[in-house]
Amino acid sequence: MKAGTALSALSAVGIAAPRAARATQSSNFDSNTVRTLAHQLSQQAYQPPSQSLPAPLRNLNFDQYNSMAYRPEQALWHGENLGFEVEFFPRGYLYAPRIDMNEVIDGQSRPIAFSPDMFTYNDPALRVNDDIGFAGLRLRAPINTPGVMEEFCVFLGASYFRAVAKGQTYGLSARGFANGTGDPTGEEFALFRAFWLEKPKAGVDSVVLHALLDSPSLTGAFRFTIRPGETTVFDVQSSLYPRKAIAESGIAPLTGMFYFDANDRARVDDWRPAAHDSEGLSMWTGSGQQLWRPLRNPRDLQFSAFTDVRPHGFGLMQRKRAFTDFEDVALNYEKRPSLWIEPIGDWGAGAVDLVEIPTPNEVNDNIVSFWRPQEPLAAGREYVFTYRMYWGWDTPWPTKLARIAATRVGDATDDSHTRFFDLDFVGTPFEKLPDNPHFHLQCRASAGEIRNVVVEPVTPIHGWRSTFEFAPGDAKVAELNCVLADDNGPVSEEWVYRWTP
Repeated sequence: MKAGTALSALSAVGIAAPRAARATQSSNFDSNTVRTLAHQLSQQAYQPPSQSLPAPLRNLNFDQYNSMAYRPEQALWHGENLGFEVEFFPRGYLYAPRIDMNEVIDGQSRPIAFSPDMFTYNDPALRVNDDIGFAGLRLRAPINTPGVMEEFCVFLGASYFRAVAKGQTYGLSARGFANGTGDPTGEEFALFRAFWLEKPKAGVDSVVLHALLDSPSLTGAFRFTIRPGETTVFDVQSSLYPRKAIAESGIAPLTGMFYFDANDRARVDDWRPAAHDSEGLSMWTGSGQQLWRPLRNPRDLQFSAFTDVRPHGFGLMQRKRAFTDFEDVALNYEKRPSLWIEPIGDWGAGAVDLVEIPTPNEVNDNIVSFWRPQEPLAAGREYVFTYRMYWGWDTPWPTKLARIAATRVGDATDDSHTRFFDLDFVGTPFEKLPDNPHFHLQCRASAGEIRNVVVEPVTPIHGWRSTFEFAPGDAKVAELNCVLADDNGPVSEEWVYRWTP
């Protein structure tokens, strides 16, 4: 991209030109525009977008903010039979920064102008005629019913975004980048400060969205190719440009909520069996291991790091899919998406990190997972990460291994300090069994003792169950690992668990 075009793009996000001068301008746009812009921006001092709002929109509460509803007939591309529409969020409440929106048609980018007529207002005082811009966007498509446009994806707040597959409701979120997650000195939240929406062609089943990431520590360029459906797939191309060295970087970060389940309901007095967006972290390592780490709501902040080289994938998964798993008619946890990250290309050495934060309720997102490169990101360099995101009901690849269907934990009856574990295994290995199968559990613990291991068939789940006791002794933390095996070796994914008092 030519330098003049890059300067025009900088102006389009308020870096180098007054906002009034940008209302009607257009600029050339191609596949390198946002990358060039991000690189150029990284060489300048960080300037946050405007957070100034007219008096009526300052200090809005949740209900006031939600009372400003976007008019469906005002959606971008409405009535053009393109398969997609875009609606925009107003500014206010938790979403003060002005986020620039642009439409790209035939290689030309133009700003999308704000108008108060785009919204309805329960309180007329909230209608302002100032050019206040937008806070974020939502994508709509006929994901569930032909011809009926429904929301399936939202970009709103910092670099957060979330999506659903057909038949699902919103749950966990993703982010563009994580920096210092769980650090006691505080986490830095990068911001998608500008978007470019490529107008799709008729009959195309995907939409392309570009985003400019910005923070005091780095900038970034993202290209999302989004295909909604039975599984909603994002193809993500990201280029990151650190302004300074970043030791605790997080690539493809996932954020969700785990309040309680049968493996961890300490301090919870609740009538439901479980409440969570995701129940476990699933990993497929570069060496071919398949790992399952049940999530917890710990008493104290917990960090786990699973070192790897060239990972095949990882994700926060919701495996429980029956209404009776949650019994919640309002929140529909059984319909919340799993999100799987598939790296494209060689991501080298690093670790899948898991951060578990104590939460007293189901309001707070307390689970974060991401890929952390082994080497810190150096200032002045470009880092490219390409990956595919699968928002859906399960991982995108089949497995011949048995999977963990449930983890249950409670007090052992003879010793209040000893914990009783129950693991349920289901899947392919149990479909055609010999007359006398010989399954056993291979276990190990980093501290304490595993004892009284039992393995038995459980007809109602068409699987097998293993129970054991764990005596921690004086240990303050222990890493437990189990895998179901037969005479020929392991037949299940590996169960990994962190025990704390």
